[in-house]
Amino acid sequence: MVNYGFVIDNRKCIGCHACTVACKSEHDVPIGVNRTHVKYIEKGNYPDVTREFSVHRCNHCEDSPCTTICPTTALFTRSDGIVDFDDDRCIGCKSCMQACPYDALYIDPNKGTAAKCNYCAHRIEHSYEPSCVIVCPTEAIISGDLDDPNSSISGYLSEHETIVRKPESGAKPNVFYVETSEDSLDPHATERTGEYLWTDQAAGVGHFAKYAESRAGAADTQSMIIQLALEKKARAAAPRDRAIIRDVMEKLDDEQENVKRSYDQPSKGVLWGWEVSAYVFTKAVACGAYLVAMLMMLSGYLEMTDGLWWRLLTVSISFLGITGILLVLDLDRPERFLYVMLRPNWDSWLVKGAYLLGGFGGVLGCSFLVLLLDLDRTYLEYLAYAGIPLALLTGIYTAWLLKQAKGRSWSNDRGLTAKMTVEVLIAGAACVSLLSPTNLLLSTLAIPCLVLVAWHGHRTVIDPQLETLH
Repeated sequence: MVNYGFVIDNRKCIGCHACTVACKSEHDVPIGVNRTHVKYIEKGNYPDVTREFSVHRCNHCEDSPCTTICPTTALFTRSDGIVDFDDDRCIGCKSCMQACPYDALYIDPNKGTAAKCNYCAHRIEHSYEPSCVIVCPTEAIISGDLDDPNSSISGYLSEHETIVRKPESGAKPNVFYVETSEDSLDPHATERTGEYLWTDQAAGVGHFAKYAESRAGAADTQSMIIQLALEKKARAAAPRDRAIIRDVMEKLDDEQENVKRSYDQPSKGVLWGWEVSAYVFTKAVACGAYLVAMLMMLSGYLEMTDGLWWRLLTVSISFLGITGILLVLDLDRPERFLYVMLRPNWDSWLVKGAYLLGGFGGVLGCSFLVLLLDLDRTYLEYLAYAGIPLALLTGIYTAWLLKQAKGRSWSNDRGLTAKMTVEVLIAGAACVSLLSPTNLLLSTLAIPCLVLVAWHGHRTVIDPQLETLH
């Protein structure tokens, strides 16, 4: 079997960006996004300063989380180990971008679909090497079959000590680095300060390219410019003022860390925004209201009159409908939303969740018909036995979807399922107290409880996306 991979020899890399340019030319990559890029870090204090480069791209992992979470198999692993993508199947859900520990994917602003390094598969199929390998002037990028003991890349791996990025992710990456420091590969070792030389964007990258024009003035001047201005001012100032300026400069120097990031590609920002955090809330209301009401009814704590049934089903069906609309709105290719069910990848919890939503919606719809057609109310109880587990699973499946996002801290949050279960129960209890106001105190507390659930859901979705991945 063939198993392609890369070795990046940091002893040779000069940070010339030839690989980035060649990749953009080969694949017609739009401005603002990259399939491969070079990261710069600097160590030490002037004049004892060193600079290190590291080439970052898709790691073509053996256990690639992006292919697991992709709901439509738009991302897939070929028989030769290359992780490739299919534009025609992608719905632009951005799940793969959340799952990738290496921040290797982006949404093509022209197509609205995910893209990344695909090892120049079209060149490999004709026995050519990837374009980045061909143009590298120092031969710092080595490609080849990792499973062939006679290949140059296998010889490199046997003769050199190599490391990989984020081995703790369990993705088993196939990009290996020679003499690269952890400071360069660890995204938390250096602080992302915002804009870097040659990376200034109009705040619109990939998924957010459509907002670029309205935020054209978002870039901030960085401390390097401030330092230069202070030095110029110090030369022309009076002796006393010069001493004050020098003190300020020394303080700025003291605050600088020994290792800093001096160049990197722009951050992709928050990928799942208000649509997803709102859908977590509306789903909790839709499922929680039905779940709590049915549990109370079956345990004898709540008498379900026809009026209460109508109110309950109206709330649950309405909020479930809003949930579906929000999910579609979040897609960059919303016209393809049915691909989730028509071209499913059953490993993805996004697919399983869609069917759970459909199943729970079916129970609510059948219950509505029982009321509408004035059928025997016993049918509502029978439906409840199917509706209770479906409501619970629909309410909390997002926790399992987020756990598939290996690039984010969601995957390490062991209590995420329990937290979402509590959110569903609190939202449900609040809704039932409003729909059947038997206790004034409980009804008064219902609104603050719903606000708390909405706020916590928002923070749960947004906060992990603020962490840098590269």
